[in-house]
Amino acid sequence: MIEVFLALLALLVLLWAIGLLYLRGPDLIAFDQPSGRIVNAGQSASQEFKAVVASLDGVAQLLKDTPRRQHLALLRDYINNVFSLDEAGLQFIPVDAAGVKAEWVLAPNVDTSRRLLYIHGGAYTMGSPKSHRRLTSKFSEVANAAVLSIDYRLMPEHPRMAGIEDSRAAYRWLLENGPGGVSAPSAVFVAGDSAGGNLTLSLIAWTRDQGLRAPNAAVALSPATDGTLGSPSLKGNLATDPMLGPLFKSLTKIPRTGLLWGTWLATRIRPCDPVVSPVFGDLSNLPPLLVHASEAEMLLDDSRRYVNKALAAGSPVTLQTWQHMVHVWQIYHPELPEGREAMEEIGKFLRTRS
Repeated sequence: MIEVFLALLALLVLLWAIGLLYLRGPDLIAFDQPSGRIVNAGQSASQEFKAVVASLDGVAQLLKDTPRRQHLALLRDYINNVFSLDEAGLQFIPVDAAGVKAEWVLAPNVDTSRRLLYIHGGAYTMGSPKSHRRLTSKFSEVANAAVLSIDYRLMPEHPRMAGIEDSRAAYRWLLENGPGGVSAPSAVFVAGDSAGGNLTLSLIAWTRDQGLRAPNAAVALSPATDGTLGSPSLKGNLATDPMLGPLFKSLTKIPRTGLLWGTWLATRIRPCDPVVSPVFGDLSNLPPLLVHASEAEMLLDDSRRYVNKALAAGSPVTLQTWQHMVHVWQIYHPELPEGREAMEEIGKFLRTRS
């Protein structure tokens, strides 16, 4: 009996040690200092924001009343249909981007020689060009560019690397093709939110390492940068994040080593590998980058640590945060004033990096 206990104890110690030394990655505590600018410092949340939070409460209740095995299908349907779009003059043109399903999104009278690759969020398991048309159409307008919104392959039907490979293939294709056919772009941008923000940051490092034409600029909205789940705000902002808090509250009760092993078993990629955790990579010589995050969201420190490390490496990275806001609040424009304000900041940033 004692031998069995000691064997189990040795196994647990071994699993813990592997998690610490192989899966977790370097300590990033040195990059926890405050940085960037709080755009709406001292302001109260708008009345429209309260309506956003109320809508999220409705989703949480819907999930509570639905069997867990049906949650992913329910969320995929919800995110694809929740954001209405009735602006006149927009064009959505389906296209095959080197084998990646995608659509061109064109606001009226934009310069189609300017091109922006948009990578949607959705925890790598949901979302589509349709779900994010509010954002992609606004990006087309504020960047004065044709937006290529990609329908990258999702988990769990496909491996984690599939979305990364699709983003890379679409970027290469974008460098040679526009809405009118084969042509070189006058300017190139990359943007994404949440999981798409992660893919954006992974992509811009890859383009540098491959010696490809670098984007003129990139934008990441509330990006996930650390697959080892080491950011203090994951627990520190659990109670103030009305979107991610209810969805991931149960995961915060699992020991971090267990989560690291679960991630590795699900993806067969080390959680600290820079291809899935950009914050652990080489952050020098990046293109101009604007990062947005909410002071109240669980992923705040993913942004803060990434930006601080990139600045230390000499890259031109800017962090702007908003108080009170939900994860990727920009998608709630134009009704949400803070969403309109954020998109105006993005427009100013992109227009000066052509």
